[in-house]
Amino acid sequence: MTITSPHLGSPSAWTDARLLYALEEVVEGELNRHLKVAKDWMPHEYVPWSDGRNFPGLFPDGEAWDKEQSKVTEIGRTALVVNLLTEDNLPSYHHEIATLFGRDGAWGTWVHRWTAEEGRHGIVMRDYLLASRAVDPDKLEQFRMAHMSEGFESDNRHSMLHSVAYVAFQELATRISHRNTGHQSGDPVCDRMLARIATDENLHMVFYRNLLKAAFEIAPDLTMQAVRDVVVNFRMPGHGIPGFERAAAQMAIGEVYNLRIHHDDVLQPVLRFLKVMEIDGLGPEGLQAQEELGMYMGGLDAEALRFDEKLAARKARMAARRA
Repeated sequence: MTITSPHLGSPSAWTDARLLYALEEVVEGELNRHLKVAKDWMPHEYVPWSDGRNFPGLFPDGEAWDKEQSKVTEIGRTALVVNLLTEDNLPSYHHEIATLFGRDGAWGTWVHRWTAEEGRHGIVMRDYLLASRAVDPDKLEQFRMAHMSEGFESDNRHSMLHSVAYVAFQELATRISHRNTGHQSGDPVCDRMLARIATDENLHMVFYRNLLKAAFEIAPDLTMQAVRDVVVNFRMPGHGIPGFERAAAQMAIGEVYNLRIHHDDVLQPVLRFLKVMEIDGLGPEGLQAQEELGMYMGGLDAEALRFDEKLAARKARMAARRA
């Protein structure tokens, strides 16, 4: 696939403002496509309200939380808390993309639509967790306050292109994390809820992925550098959650999200769709970024293989102990 830069000239001519303007028509087309395929859904229809009962506090009949009250597994509980707290920072995410993309035209319409759709996720997850008593409600609120009080600043807020590249991968990562959490939760109700959320996240990924494809067509060198930077430095938006490192380690062992999943199910699908490693006609900086990206992916695959081996050995030890 040969791509050439437009008449605007050298990569230095591309500012965020020019890129926003150049991609406006693509955003409008993707927005219209999204609105045709996206389906509205009601968060309250996914919550087992009949399982709910009062907690201690204002109600004299309140029953204290105990983890035995829920069928959710230990890894499911950990992942649900991380996923919900990540969703809780939606006000900060909205501020980030509204600042970068603006509030006018197709860009602004998308920003508000995306925020409205994402808002459902936090609503339904919290209602499910409280009604089903899957997590300690006091700790959940304490974590929420601590996490949201810190706010959120994207690693890519300096660049519109970097931000588009990041969300193309991050939306897919979130989809995979929700879907695997549902599979590992031990509760069919939870699995159905997270499958519904994952459907939204996949549509959001498609929007940003297609936008990234258009960016490659008009500014290939800059886009290649943005993709390289984002992939090499990628981290999930919930990294500031209290105890995130320990929870992430548990989720890796529990096969909710780990290096192999990140490489095979998040990075590779987007890179393959965009045919990033097949793009030619790049300038020196774009070519260097492409080569560095290829080297990084090879190293990540090798690192994921080592993780796979350690995980398999751990499973074998645990099986032997049970036997």
